[in-house]
Amino acid sequence: MSQGLTRRRPGHSPAIPQTTAQLESPTLPGSSSPGPSPNPNTQGRDGNEGHKIAYDPRDFENVDEKDQMPRLTLMEEVLLLGLKDKAGYLSFWNDNISYALRGCILIELALRGRIAMVRDPSRRRLALSDRLIEVIDDRQTGETLLDEALKMIKSSEKYGAGAWVDLMSGETWNVMKIGYQLKQVRERLAKGLVDKGILRTEKRNFLLFDMATHPIADMNAKDDVMRRVLSLLTARTAAIPAQALQKENVKYRYMRAVALVCAAYASSVLENALQRLSYDAREAAFGRCDDILAEFCTWPFGQTTSQSSGPVAIGSGSGRRREGGSGGAGRETVQELVREARKEMAAASGAGQGGNAAGAGGGQEDQEELCFEVVATVFEIFGRMDSLASLTGPPFVLC
Repeated sequence: MSQGLTRRRPGHSPAIPQTTAQLESPTLPGSSSPGPSPNPNTQGRDGNEGHKIAYDPRDFENVDEKDQMPRLTLMEEVLLLGLKDKAGYLSFWNDNISYALRGCILIELALRGRIAMVRDPSRRRLALSDRLIEVIDDRQTGETLLDEALKMIKSSEKYGAGAWVDLMSGETWNVMKIGYQLKQVRERLAKGLVDKGILRTEKRNFLLFDMATHPIADMNAKDDVMRRVLSLLTARTAAIPAQALQKENVKYRYMRAVALVCAAYASSVLENALQRLSYDAREAAFGRCDDILAEFCTWPFGQTTSQSSGPVAIGSGSGRRREGGSGGAGRETVQELVREARKEMAAASGAGQGGNAAGAGGGQEDQEELCFEVVATVFEIFGRMDSLASLTGPPFVLC
């Protein structure tokens, strides 16, 4: 009869049959239990049996870094500027955005401290676009396109920034390197924005075929991007307005503001943010953007300035210039941008050097500068694009 008796454990756990020996020798108060001791790793707070939670340790590697990164990447912001609000697709006549988005990938990786120029003193004899870049931090960023590009750069031989933009765009005659092309970048960026709740997916009929479109679901995100672009290009004071920058916790706020307007300019989507301006105001905004690109497409930034807080001579850093350019407050704004960008670079170098071991020396400072050199190289590539060269080149003469 005793074999049929059951005994419940505390905590409403399932009934477990007890043997005759266990029932005949009950446990006295204060004595140790003859049964197996419970595993503390599988018990909850109230004594119930809990469950172990599996997790990937890599998910906690970039917790601090994610707090310093903006919600949207540079590529996503440029794509938002080019998308039609209700139609949900880019202009069919825009053939520059695909090439510029590949350059934005390199800028984003450099600002996140993943890639940098190869530390070689002899590289200064080469053009910016021919200087080799390398991976200095192979941690994943959490963005699919960035991680794919980072893995590709690390696993292949070293190329310059210009070669990488060409390879990722598929503009190469070497069939052995066609595998470096990043495919469906715009569609993948749009799907990423859908996952973030900014876009939605619809199917639209274009008479001969159906195509997936992505109308904007959250206009606040696009309005924020357009507000930052307008605030930077239409500021009437030398000080950079706070509306033109990311949140205060975002790293490299001024450099990201410069990268946004330059990438939008090269992608031929900047005019979408300037549609509400008058003709004269729009031309002045384009002139200021051209001045910004001209000063940041050289290395070091603003070559005519010897000190980060000194004056900056606008116009001597590059030979490309839109006729008329920007004057007055526009020149002062560009000067302030150059100074603030240098301060950010110096602050990041100082923080990195202080966090290193005593024997690290000035290596970290050089590393930060090498990352910014990649950004300047991509700006130089943007300045040589046909869409911008036609605006700043000599007038066409019919012979």
